[in-house]
Amino acid sequence: MNSLLVGIVLFSCVYGGALLGFALRSRIPEDHLGSDTRDVLKLTTGLIGTMSAMVLGLLVASAKSSYDKQKDELIQICADVALLDRGLAHYGPEAAEARRTLRTTVEDSLSRLWNRSDAPPASGESLYDAVERLPAASDAQRSIKAAASQITLSLGRIRSLMHAQSGRSVLKPLLVVVTLWLTVTFVSFGLYARPNRVVHVALLVSALSVASAIYLILEMDRPFEGLIRISDAPLRDVMSRLGS
Repeated sequence: MNSLLVGIVLFSCVYGGALLGFALRSRIPEDHLGSDTRDVLKLTTGLIGTMSAMVLGLLVASAKSSYDKQKDELIQICADVALLDRGLAHYGPEAAEARRTLRTTVEDSLSRLWNRSDAPPASGESLYDAVERLPAASDAQRSIKAAASQITLSLGRIRSLMHAQSGRSVLKPLLVVVTLWLTVTFVSFGLYARPNRVVHVALLVSALSVASAIYLILEMDRPFEGLIRISDAPLRDVMSRLGS
């Protein structure tokens, strides 16, 4: 779902609704635009506007929750990777292969999360197997190996979770409904406002504001690409220190 395209479509629908309201105004008899009708329309428009605001709030909360969750999981991965590499460094030269495998896994994650590679994902099993093959000749090595195995399992779980959460959290039916409600609201604006430059500018700015809000919500809903994406700096910083 292209965020910019959705924003343009929503803007077209909403501002087009205002223009439709202007067109209808010239066709509706004046006795149908009396004060009683205006009061009823104001009440119904207020109700629809309130529901639209609630749905927009729900969309913001959904996208922000998904964004924050993925960001927290990325930070957890960085912490686990740094801890695992330090543990393997203390293990001794026998852990050199495991550390190389760890670096390869991190590089693969960096490429895939930010959509820089179309290659199939590297299996996390290779890292776990490399850790399990470590010879434990002392109590210290056995302790480090057990901790490394647990961290490796944790990394695999978080990677799988992030992959499962890579889809959109903002539901299309909600976008369709809120677009419909906003269009109806703007139709009523155009129906009871005499068209002039000030009214056109006000409705244009309002439509742009609503469309940009939806655009930012959708951008936040894809945290590893687009305008509002999670920085890869923490993972790059950890990778620069691997094997040192």
